[in-house]
Amino acid sequence: MKIGNVTLKNEYILAPMAGFTDLPFRLICSKMGAGMVCMEMISAMAITYRNQKTFEMLHIHPDESIVSLQLFGSDPGVLGEAAKMIDEYPFQILDINMGCPVKKIVENGEGSALMKDPVLAGKIISALIKSSSKPVTVKIRSGFDEEHINAVEIAKIAEECGASGVCVHGRTRNRFYEGKADWDIIGQVKESVKIPVMGSGDVTDIESANRMKAETGVDGIMVGRAARGNPWIFKSLSEGVEYKPDKDEIADMILDHLDLMVIEKDEYRALREMRSHAAFYTAGLYNSASFRRDINLTESIDDFVKKVNELRKMP
Repeated sequence: MKIGNVTLKNEYILAPMAGFTDLPFRLICSKMGAGMVCMEMISAMAITYRNQKTFEMLHIHPDESIVSLQLFGSDPGVLGEAAKMIDEYPFQILDINMGCPVKKIVENGEGSALMKDPVLAGKIISALIKSSSKPVTVKIRSGFDEEHINAVEIAKIAEECGASGVCVHGRTRNRFYEGKADWDIIGQVKESVKIPVMGSGDVTDIESANRMKAETGVDGIMVGRAARGNPWIFKSLSEGVEYKPDKDEIADMILDHLDLMVIEKDEYRALREMRSHAAFYTAGLYNSASFRRDINLTESIDDFVKKVNELRKMP
């Protein structure tokens, strides 16, 4: 798969997820076989204000796969300025978020709210392309609501402005992540443009990935929620054989993830954020509810490690 002048090793992509796709998790998914990994969405306004915490989110490791940096905002000038400020960072793809459904983002006229204003969307895409040396992609939804399904219109605008690719999540903003994703609209977008189209929504394994390809003709597939606690999904998809880790592998992965978190952040933040990750890693295991309860009570890295190692002895 190729996006602009950037070639991916495969078509399976880690979708951007706030609170999840930080450097440690992107690095893990890269090692598991993801063809591209997407950063958490970054505020263009915060970049122009030189916000320290925002710039900490921009750390990129040389061992990551192709990295897509996603900006959000609604002012073409601010987005263009932000793109110039970060252009020398070692990411390969610049993405604009036009799909986030979160209330705070939408009320600011950002994320999926941009789908309600195709003219502004075009100005933003053009500003980013003018300001960045990287290929620019656009992440959208099927529409803002069921009465305004306009993914095809926005995709055509993106192509006309010079975007190098578009990703379509097959749900409207009003549906957030509920219900079955509409793959028909993804297929319609693929038929309407010549640039690469990536599909997102309800891909959880090889079977669903193959169905999306067959039904929509997409060039790439973004995996989001199905990757939480399951980076092995990229090993399965890239190798074509479903892979199920045993309890030792799960424990090892949690501890590897913890180590990366401590290096990138600090022990305090790592411990608290890893509680959430550990819950996803252990979902479905025997007595996992009890494990999650206990892991949330750990107050030190040593206690966390001890509790995780108990997984190895569980039935």
